[in-house]
Parts: sequence; structure tokens; C-alpha cells
Amino acid sequence: VVATNTFSAQRISQADYGMEELSYEMNYEAAKLARAAADKAFAADPDRPRFVAGGLGPTNRTASISPDVNDPGMRNISYEQLVDAYLEQAQGLVDGGADLLLIETIFDTLNAKAAIFALETLFEQRGRRWPVIISGTITDASGRTLSGQVTEAFWNSMRHARPLAIGLNCALGAREIRPYLAELSRVADCFVSCYPNAGLPNAFGEYDETPAQMAEVIEEFGSA
Repeated sequence: VVATNTFSAQRISQADYGMEELSYEMNYEAAKLARAAADKAFAADPDRPRFVAGGLGPTNRTASISPDVNDPGMRNISYEQLVDAYLEQAQGLVDGGADLLLIETIFDTLNAKAAIFALETLFEQRGRRWPVIISGTITDASGRTLSGQVTEAFWNSMRHARPLAIGLNCALGAREIRPYLAELSRVADCFVSCYPNAGLPNAFGEYDETPAQMAEVIEEFGSA
């Protein structure tokens, strides 16, 4: 599975650069590029099917948390705005050739619910379903997402989407993410996925863990 490079390619995030009107095009072209690469690899090795995952990131806004510590009820984005942005993004991804849709790096469950609603709207519009993978982010050693959910609560909030797989990514390295992945595997009734960081970033925001070190840890995930 190869994911599109569309983490922030919805109009909410792109508005920071005055590029919100290019959202559909960005996602369409990104999916086309990934589709071409996947098809080329499959043609060279037909025994290994390749799939394209259209990536939908969390946006740079949060529907659950106020951006102003002095005004807890304030929000700088609405649920409806999130749904509209995700729907436009998903339309571009499937039109460009995505085989499945990946809601990733979820730090706010309400944002993810907006993405799920957008995908359900798309499925109804198109008269078919695409497989969905959902991937959350445990932000630190507290074992919670940024909006406060532990792993089991996160799963229970997402299970209505009937995902092909649910998993965790970002924030933590492979060793640190291991216990939360095990908990997710215990409660989920679908496949479980994971793509952690290469360890935790150092003081310069860089990653010191080598591919060999990371591979050694991740290899155990599949055999556990």
C-alpha cells in the first residue's frame, strides 16, 4: 500500500497559503501519481498486488479544543466546514484512482468523525464503498490523544465506521507505541495497523533511530 502525499491537501489547511481552491486538483493529481507508481510496480511483479491509499490528515484546526485558553468555548472551525473540506478532498482522491481512504494522524476524534461523515456522504453519492483505514495518534506517555481519549475509547468512537483497519501513527517511536498498539489489538474487531516515527525526535527535531533499529522493533509487532 502506498499513501498519497495529501496530509494537508484540504482547503482548511491550504487556506494558510491562499491555495484552498486547488484542493480538489491537489488530491486528484496526487492520487494519479500514486496510481501510476503502483500500477508500474504491479506490472513488474504481478504476484504482489499494489494499492493506493488516499490520505486525509487531521487539518490544522481542532473541533474539540479552544485555541484561546481564556475562552474554552471558542472554536475556529465548525463540524460542517470540516465535513465539506474532507468531502472535496476525498472526491479528488477517488477520482484520481485511490483504492482505499486513510484517515490518519487523528489527534481530535471530532475531526475524525467529520471525515467519516464526509466519506459516508461520498459513498452514498457514488453508489459504492471504498475500504477505510483509520489511524490515531497517542501524543505522549499519558496514553491519550490530544482530545483526551485512551486507546479503547478511541476505538469505541471509531468502530461505527466499519474500518478495514484501525491503527496508530506519528508522535511516538516504535518502542513507545507498542503498549497502545497491543491495547488496540485487544479491543478492535478489524485489522490493526501501525506506522510509528523512527524513535522520538532529538533536541533538533531530527530522528536518530536507524532503519535497522526500527525494523527490529516493528518485526516483533507482526509475530506477537
